[in-house]
Amino acid sequence: MNGPIPNGSVLTGSQFSPRTFLKHEWPYLLMVALAIFGIAYTSASRSPMTLYWIVLAPFIGVICVITRWRDLATRDERLRLIWTQALHWAAVLVAMHLMFVSDVASMMNADAGALAVLILLALGTFTAGVHIWAWRICLVGLILGVGVPGIAWLEQSAFLLLLAVLVLIALAAPLVWSMRQRWHGVGQPNARPG
Repeated sequence: MNGPIPNGSVLTGSQFSPRTFLKHEWPYLLMVALAIFGIAYTSASRSPMTLYWIVLAPFIGVICVITRWRDLATRDERLRLIWTQALHWAAVLVAMHLMFVSDVASMMNADAGALAVLILLALGTFTAGVHIWAWRICLVGLILGVGVPGIAWLEQSAFLLLLAVLVLIALAAPLVWSMRQRWHGVGQPNARPG
């Protein structure tokens, strides 16, 4: 998913298909869709979705493992990936839980608590992406992070426009990356037998 196309081939313009794109990019698109749904619902309903963000955290951890699994050759590397992601997301969940300890929870209202949980999820997603060298997961973390001020400060209609722009960016980034690889592959001269 983060690696090259199978057999090391480069897609040309005629080989690109949405089905192939979705097959390779579905985990990231699903993460973006779930994140944007949560941000939009929180913004529109004006009610905190703390449980949603807490459930989304281990789900993102599973996607982190799935997306890097094929890139790892040995059993030890795969076990290390599982353990590091499990510990990383356990720490994020503990930090989220600490937000709701009675002494901490009494210091802020429900909206502030939900935004704090979203900030923790954004930070956890971004750092998980950095740790496993997956820029698409970092992008999801950035989208979650941008959603925090969007929920807190923007009007509902302006926020929906911002979400539309973020969706376009999230969908366009992998497409641009794929097209860039195609251009580099198409622009190279073919070797002729001497």
